[in-house]
Amino acid sequence: MQKKIACINDISGIGKCSLTVALPLISALKCQCCPLPTSVLSSQTGYPKYTFVDLTSSIQEYIKTWQDLGQKFDTIYSGFLGSIEQIKLVENLINLNPKALVVVDPVLGDLGTMFPIFDSDYVLEMKKLVSMADLITPNITEANLLLGLDSNYFDYSDTDLKNICRDLAKQGPGLVIITGFLVDGYIYNVSYDAHTDTMAKIGKPYNKMSFSGTGDIFTSIVTALITRGFDIGHSCQVATDFIYEAVNYTASLDGIDRNDGIMFEDFLGRLCQI
Repeated sequence: MQKKIACINDISGIGKCSLTVALPLISALKCQCCPLPTSVLSSQTGYPKYTFVDLTSSIQEYIKTWQDLGQKFDTIYSGFLGSIEQIKLVENLINLNPKALVVVDPVLGDLGTMFPIFDSDYVLEMKKLVSMADLITPNITEANLLLGLDSNYFDYSDTDLKNICRDLAKQGPGLVIITGFLVDGYIYNVSYDAHTDTMAKIGKPYNKMSFSGTGDIFTSIVTALITRGFDIGHSCQVATDFIYEAVNYTASLDGIDRNDGIMFEDFLGRLCQI
């Protein structure tokens, strides 16, 4: 049977991020992506202008309809959630699917700063969602926020990183990936498996190029692969290699707006072979 992933995130008409990338990537990896849109944007928020429609009021009925139809999911995967109410609705969906693998990308901030739309109450609710997860994929800023550490501190050794992963795992998830950890000209994805207490770092040279949506691409690939039974190390390697090649290719082109995201479409065929 084809694996079925409920994917909770926003969707943008322009800008390759969130559901806009999750749908093709998860499909290429032979899983069914069942989108639950939390909001609809004409263009992602990095652009100077965008429209925004909040769908919070429709989510409860959306989930109930899935339940009435007897739909069950192999995996529940959440990305950006715009309010505490949306987090609670995701928690409800998880409770309705007790056998599902739960993947949470705990979007809270980046580059040492919590996003201004969030506050300490939101972080506390996100911690509750994290406690229900099997896998989380925070960046280092988000890892710090979840652990009550200085969000703007990054000078961590490998031993420190492993301890951070251990402490995150104690909150609930047995698998942790800290994404985009930059050190000495390399950018690393750090994976940790609490079941074996093992950590691995997968690094690529940092080309100093930043594009929107790479975190969503990474977690979407990892989610589909782990849903299909691949281990965290292999899943992390595939996602890292995919993004590295797509970023380098995009950076070689002229006139690409970072808000447009990376040219991942040219590399989808590789995922279809897995």
